Amino acid sequence: MSDQVHVRTQHDIAPGDEEQHSVGERVLGYVVGLALALLLTATSFFIAGTDLVWQPSIPVALIVLAIAQMGVHLVFFLHITTGPDNTNNVLALAFGLLVVFLVVGGTVWIMAHLNANMPPMDHIMQMRR
Repeated sequence: MSDQVHVRTQHDIAPGDEEQHSVGERVLGYVVGLALALLLTATSFFIAGTDLVWQPSIPVALIVLAIAQMGVHLVFFLHITTGPDNTNNVLALAFGLLVVFLVVGGTVWIMAHLNANMPPMDHIMQMRR
């Protein structure tokens, strides 16, 4: 075994590991994130408003661009990285996503069952008379 200390170089550091960066490098990270977010937003508007893309594939393309933009925001602005000191942030994000999916999924499930079990409107109107 060697007692060498692993020294991180500038290229080993993720955009969210800001304690290793100078102020200029941090600002550059934010500018790169802003540029990527603006590029993804402009691409989404372009795809939604053009006839150059096959029309049935537009929703899929918008979903892919939205997921990419969420990734850009998580890395460049919320500083979610894979570092060992970032485990609590990742767990909090995962728990938040779980809660959101449970609430949204439960709401859709309840509304689907209400829709399936609701009588037609003319039967409701006859019951009120």
